[in-house]
Amino acid sequence: MMLNSKLLVGKTAVITGCLQGIGKKTMELFAHNGADLFACFQNEDNDISSYIKKLSNETGVNICPLYFDLTNISQIKDAVQSIQKSKKKIDILVNIAGITNDALFHMITIDQMKKVFEVNFFSQMLLTQYITKLMLRNKQGSVINISSISAIDGNPGQLSYSASKAALIAATKTLSSELAPSGIRVNALAPGVIQTNMTENLPADVVDKFMSKIHLRRLGLPEDVAGTILFLASDKSSYITGQIIRVDGGIG
Repeated sequence: MMLNSKLLVGKTAVITGCLQGIGKKTMELFAHNGADLFACFQNEDNDISSYIKKLSNETGVNICPLYFDLTNISQIKDAVQSIQKSKKKIDILVNIAGITNDALFHMITIDQMKKVFEVNFFSQMLLTQYITKLMLRNKQGSVINISSISAIDGNPGQLSYSASKAALIAATKTLSSELAPSGIRVNALAPGVIQTNMTENLPADVVDKFMSKIHLRRLGLPEDVAGTILFLASDKSSYITGQIIRVDGGIG
């Protein structure tokens, strides 16, 4: 008898930032591994709707798109209410959505810093509060936060981004301790330089500088990160919590 090689059959996941990059690849990978999905986007359009329908038909899973602005608390609440009304057991939350506002320290305003933290940290903590309350009902779940190597190593010109992602690491450590007795695991990834819309405008000299430090001598791909997310979401990682996993090609 053949065993089902799909890792997430019977599970339901909530994923933010599904429009592009790491979020889109994670959504695709989860669907192909049998998970039903609440896929979160900022805005609705026909291209998204068509793509979701195509992916659902290809994989045979249920994909429910949710549209909300991470800076709008009431929209986040409405999205969670839609999840609650579905009566589905939520097994996985992946916090991927994020923004950056690169500038040297003396050139960035406090309001710009607050906006980055609002999206990259506070909104994700609010969503995590709501979703983990649903997970508590079943005494199990996996939360995966997407941080960054800049939160660990620092990066000139990215103070607000690095600090907001460092806050996610601190939250991951604390929440893993708080939620472990309830069967909920919390981990984070720290991706390196990944080929996404957020990095495609980096100057060539900056890319060359990174390449000289990456042991594998290539930039990362969204699927490199999505594969690790899949592992942490699955039962294959059932004894892993409170960890920050670098996915950076071996930056030295």
